[in-house]
Amino acid sequence: MGLKGAACGVKASYQIRSAYRSEWQDAMVLAWKTFLRFEADVYSPEGVRNFQDFITDSTLYRMFVMGTYQMFVALDLDKIVGMITLRNPAHISLLFVDEKYHRRGIGRALMNYLSNYLLTEVGAVRVTVNASPYGVEFYHRLGFRDLRPEEKKDGIIYTPMEFIL
Repeated sequence: MGLKGAACGVKASYQIRSAYRSEWQDAMVLAWKTFLRFEADVYSPEGVRNFQDFITDSTLYRMFVMGTYQMFVALDLDKIVGMITLRNPAHISLLFVDEKYHRRGIGRALMNYLSNYLLTEVGAVRVTVNASPYGVEFYHRLGFRDLRPEEKKDGIIYTPMEFIL
């Protein structure tokens, strides 16, 4: 069952729900396009390559199909305008919102949906994320706190963060 945008405190009319298998590719295209627009310029070529390898890895897709890598999507009618993924079982792996939908509360609504899922379905009391440089301010506004200073591994730049649900 999905959650309408208005139910998340957002005036737009969109739905948030678990992603279907058929939506995987569109969600990864959204992640890639958004990464290139807002992140790639601060990453080394190695980091850009490693991010692309991560989102195109067939093992990741198989984990999604088996239910061990959760993905939730925000839809405007039938178009995916945002996505969030979860691993291990309470670590945000990817969170992207289509550039045309930024600053409309979709990222916050995805986080609210994910928080509710973690509390009710997983029994988690905290969620972690390795926030990209572009995402750090967003996560801080949601109440995440830094666990350590910014790090760099395999060309990927991130700040380890957590949020107590």
